[in-house]
Amino acid sequence: MAIELIVMDVDGCLTDGRITYSEKGDELKSFDVKDGLAIASWIRMGRHAAIITGRSSAIVERRARELGIEHYYQGVRNKGEKLRELLESLGLAAENLAVIGDDLNDAPMLEQAALSFTPADGTEWVRRKVDVVLDRPGGRGAVREMIEILLDREGLREEFYRLWSIA
Repeated sequence: MAIELIVMDVDGCLTDGRITYSEKGDELKSFDVKDGLAIASWIRMGRHAAIITGRSSAIVERRARELGIEHYYQGVRNKGEKLRELLESLGLAAENLAVIGDDLNDAPMLEQAALSFTPADGTEWVRRKVDVVLDRPGGRGAVREMIEILLDREGLREEFYRLWSIA
Protein backbone atom coordinates (compact mmCIF):
# COMPACT_ATOMS: atom_id res chain seq x y z
CA MET A 1 0.00 0.00 0.00
CA ALA A 2 1.22 3.51 -0.78
CA ILE A 3 2.38 6.02 1.80
CA GLU A 4 -0.14 8.86 1.69
CA LEU A 5 0.71 10.67 4.94
CA ILE A 6 3.99 11.74 6.48
CA VAL A 7 3.92 12.86 10.10
CA MET A 8 6.77 14.87 11.55
CA ASP A 9 7.91 15.87 14.98
CA VAL A 10 9.42 19.36 15.10
CA ASP A 11 12.25 19.72 17.62
CA GLY A 12 14.99 17.31 16.61
CA CYS A 13 13.45 16.44 13.22
CA LEU A 14 12.41 19.63 11.42
CA THR A 15 14.91 21.55 13.58
CA ASP A 16 18.21 20.58 15.16
CA GLY A 17 16.46 20.35 18.52
CA ARG A 18 18.00 23.46 19.99
CA ILE A 19 15.70 26.13 21.39
CA THR A 20 17.15 29.63 21.54
CA TYR A 21 15.60 32.47 23.51
CA SER A 22 16.31 36.15 22.97
CA GLU A 23 16.74 38.54 25.89
CA LYS A 24 13.10 39.53 25.36
CA GLY A 25 12.02 35.91 25.65
CA ASP A 26 11.39 35.34 21.94
CA GLU A 27 11.89 31.75 20.87
CA LEU A 28 14.02 31.07 17.80
CA LYS A 29 14.11 27.94 15.62
CA SER A 30 15.87 27.21 12.34
CA PHE A 31 14.40 25.08 9.56
CA ASP A 32 16.19 23.55 6.57
CA VAL A 33 14.90 24.92 3.24
CA LYS A 34 15.61 21.57 1.53
CA ASP A 35 13.24 19.87 3.96
CA GLY A 36 10.68 22.57 3.19
CA LEU A 37 10.89 22.14 -0.57
CA ALA A 38 10.47 18.38 -0.26
CA ILE A 39 7.47 18.73 2.09
CA ALA A 40 5.76 21.30 -0.13
CA SER A 41 6.41 19.07 -3.17
CA TRP A 42 5.02 16.00 -1.38
CA ILE A 43 1.83 17.98 -0.76
CA ARG A 44 1.72 19.25 -4.37
CA MET A 45 1.85 15.60 -5.44
CA GLY A 46 -1.48 15.06 -3.68
CA ARG A 47 -0.10 13.50 -0.51
CA HIS A 48 -0.67 14.61 3.07
CA ALA A 49 1.81 15.99 5.59
CA ALA A 50 1.26 16.66 9.28
CA ILE A 51 3.12 18.00 12.26
CA ILE A 52 2.48 16.63 15.73
CA THR A 53 4.61 18.24 18.42
CA GLY A 54 4.61 18.39 22.18
CA ARG A 55 5.66 22.03 22.35
CA SER A 56 3.77 25.10 21.15
CA SER A 57 5.29 27.89 19.11
CA ALA A 58 4.02 30.56 16.73
CA ILE A 59 7.12 29.79 14.63
CA VAL A 60 5.86 26.25 13.97
CA GLU A 61 2.45 27.54 12.92
CA ARG A 62 4.11 30.00 10.54
CA ARG A 63 6.32 27.29 9.00
CA ALA A 64 3.40 24.89 8.59
CA ARG A 65 1.38 27.56 6.77
CA GLU A 66 4.34 28.50 4.55
CA LEU A 67 4.67 24.89 3.43
CA GLY A 68 0.94 24.25 3.00
CA ILE A 69 0.73 21.76 5.88
CA GLU A 70 -2.96 21.71 6.78
CA HIS A 71 -2.64 19.34 9.72
CA TYR A 72 -0.45 20.67 12.50
CA TYR A 73 -0.99 20.03 16.17
CA GLN A 74 0.97 21.66 18.96
CA GLY A 75 1.09 21.10 22.71
CA VAL A 76 0.13 17.46 22.20
CA ARG A 77 0.64 15.28 25.26
CA ASN A 78 -0.45 12.00 23.68
CA LYS A 79 0.96 11.93 20.17
CA GLY A 80 -0.30 8.41 19.49
CA GLU A 81 -3.89 9.34 20.21
CA LYS A 82 -3.67 12.50 18.09
CA LEU A 83 -2.24 10.45 15.23
CA ARG A 84 -5.07 7.90 15.45
CA GLU A 85 -7.58 10.77 15.27
CA LEU A 86 -5.81 12.20 12.23
CA LEU A 87 -5.70 8.87 10.40
CA GLU A 88 -9.41 8.40 11.05
CA SER A 89 -10.30 11.91 9.86
CA LEU A 90 -8.34 11.35 6.63
CA GLY A 91 -9.72 7.84 6.11
CA LEU A 92 -6.22 6.36 6.09
CA ALA A 93 -4.77 3.26 7.69
CA ALA A 94 -1.39 2.76 9.35
CA GLU A 95 -0.17 1.09 6.16
CA ASN A 96 -0.44 4.53 4.49
CA LEU A 97 1.68 6.21 7.16
CA ALA A 98 5.34 7.20 7.53
CA VAL A 99 6.55 8.96 10.68
CA ILE A 100 9.78 10.70 11.65
CA GLY A 101 10.58 11.20 15.33
CA ASP A 102 13.70 11.50 17.43
CA ASP A 103 12.86 10.88 21.08
CA LEU A 104 10.79 8.86 23.54
CA ASN A 105 7.65 11.00 23.26
CA ASP A 106 7.50 10.13 19.55
CA ALA A 107 7.35 6.36 20.20
CA PRO A 108 3.51 6.20 20.16
CA MET A 109 3.57 7.64 16.63
CA LEU A 110 6.54 5.64 15.38
CA GLU A 111 4.96 2.38 16.55
CA GLN A 112 1.84 3.00 14.42
CA ALA A 113 3.68 3.71 11.17
CA ALA A 114 4.13 1.39 8.22
CA LEU A 115 7.56 3.03 7.94
CA SER A 116 9.30 4.78 10.81
CA PHE A 117 12.34 7.05 10.54
CA THR A 118 14.67 8.92 12.84
CA PRO A 119 17.39 11.45 12.08
CA ALA A 120 21.00 10.33 12.47
CA ASP A 121 21.08 12.07 15.85
CA GLY A 122 17.85 10.56 17.17
CA THR A 123 18.15 9.08 20.64
CA GLU A 124 19.74 5.67 20.96
CA TRP A 125 16.46 4.05 22.03
CA VAL A 126 14.60 5.44 19.00
CA ARG A 127 17.42 4.45 16.63
CA ARG A 128 17.01 0.84 17.83
CA LYS A 129 13.22 0.88 17.28
CA VAL A 130 12.70 2.51 13.86
CA ASP A 131 12.80 1.00 10.39
CA VAL A 132 15.26 3.57 9.01
CA VAL A 133 17.98 5.58 10.71
CA LEU A 134 18.69 8.43 8.32
CA ASP A 135 22.16 9.70 7.44
CA ARG A 136 21.21 13.34 7.99
CA PRO A 137 20.68 14.89 11.45
CA GLY A 138 17.53 16.69 12.52
CA GLY A 139 17.12 20.16 11.07
CA ARG A 140 19.79 19.41 8.48
CA GLY A 141 17.90 17.61 5.73
CA ALA A 142 16.63 14.52 7.57
CA VAL A 143 13.04 15.10 6.44
CA ARG A 144 14.20 15.63 2.85
CA GLU A 145 16.13 12.35 3.03
CA MET A 146 13.03 10.55 4.37
CA ILE A 147 10.87 11.94 1.57
CA GLU A 148 13.43 10.96 -1.07
CA ILE A 149 13.46 7.41 0.31
CA LEU A 150 9.66 7.35 0.08
CA LEU A 151 9.73 8.75 -3.47
CA ASP A 152 12.09 5.97 -4.55
CA ARG A 153 10.11 3.31 -2.71
CA GLU A 154 6.87 4.47 -4.32
CA GLY A 155 8.38 5.07 -7.78
CA LEU A 156 7.59 8.79 -7.61
CA ARG A 157 11.00 10.38 -8.20
CA GLU A 158 10.20 11.43 -11.79
CA GLU A 159 6.87 12.94 -10.72
CA PHE A 160 8.73 14.88 -8.03
CA TYR A 161 11.18 16.22 -10.62
CA ARG A 162 8.38 17.12 -13.04
CA LEU A 163 6.98 19.50 -10.44
CA TRP A 164 10.07 21.58 -11.09
CA SER A 165 10.32 20.87 -14.85
CA ILE A 166 13.62 19.01 -14.55
CA ALA A 167 12.56 15.48 -15.51
